[in-house]
Amino acid sequence: MGWKRKAGIGCGALVLLLIAAAGAAFYFRLFVPPVEMVEPGPTGRRVSESGLLGNFYPGRGTGRRPALLMLGGSEGGIGEGSKRNALALQAEGFSVLTLSYHRAPGQPPHLELIPLETFGTAISWLQRQAEVDPGRIGIVGVSKGAEAALLAATRDPRIGAIVAAAPSSVAWQGSSFDRDGDFDSSWTERGRPLDHRSSGRWKWWAEMGPILTETLETLPRNPGAAIPIERTAAPVLLVCGEADTLWPSCPMARQLAQRARRHGQPTITLLAYPSAGHGAFGLPRQPGEEAGSGRDDNNRARMDGWPRVIAFLKSALEPPPPAPGP
Repeated sequence: MGWKRKAGIGCGALVLLLIAAAGAAFYFRLFVPPVEMVEPGPTGRRVSESGLLGNFYPGRGTGRRPALLMLGGSEGGIGEGSKRNALALQAEGFSVLTLSYHRAPGQPPHLELIPLETFGTAISWLQRQAEVDPGRIGIVGVSKGAEAALLAATRDPRIGAIVAAAPSSVAWQGSSFDRDGDFDSSWTERGRPLDHRSSGRWKWWAEMGPILTETLETLPRNPGAAIPIERTAAPVLLVCGEADTLWPSCPMARQLAQRARRHGQPTITLLAYPSAGHGAFGLPRQPGEEAGSGRDDNNRARMDGWPRVIAFLKSALEPPPPAPGP
């Protein structure tokens, strides 16, 4: 009798455990984005050298071309959206390196303590390519990639143009899709974590936008976490959606613009779209492509913003005028 009771309890606990595990697996598949590492396709090539992992798309045209380093966000890897943007920029004459810096095979599984030197290594790699003009290199980042792009540009004078979409004005703590809890800084420099703003115990399954907004209000307590945008002389284009619920990208973009102008850095432009969200940046959806909730507002922002991004990059990275003759 005692044995049967123990066995029954054991079986019940096992059933509950299996149900919980199945529920967790379903929730994980439903809400956690898979790690993509798309193939570069016929006009690109895979890069897996110098500690880098990415896809390179040599610019169309003759001679050495301006180059762009493209950084995605917290999803990690390289997705189809990044590839589409890179191909469109390639068609405009830019050589583009889309870089994965976490979550892909062999890379850090969490967006935590990522060395900023990774992006400097990528710039150096671009400069060595036969298709690239080493004096004309820009950086394009989206979301956490915009945070990284801005931090890299304030440290690397080789970066001559910056596009930061859904940007951050501060360095934040790290995050992860498969665990919650306390995180150190997202970034390191020379082996040391960057000063950063903490949002408390990170919950990947919770809406973090309101928490981050509240945290920004206490920024004066931790000024070292602010991105020193005034340290770059490169022109900056910021793109954001006022309806961004993932994080307060437009308030942070305005913080960046105000700081730049306060420090005498006038070459900064802000494109803020009132009804768009976190997906306000990128190649516009073409007729016949699937629409969805909120995507029409994002696509209207993209239709206006994408030509401006192209014009900004071409202007910022145009070749220098020829030296005057004797």
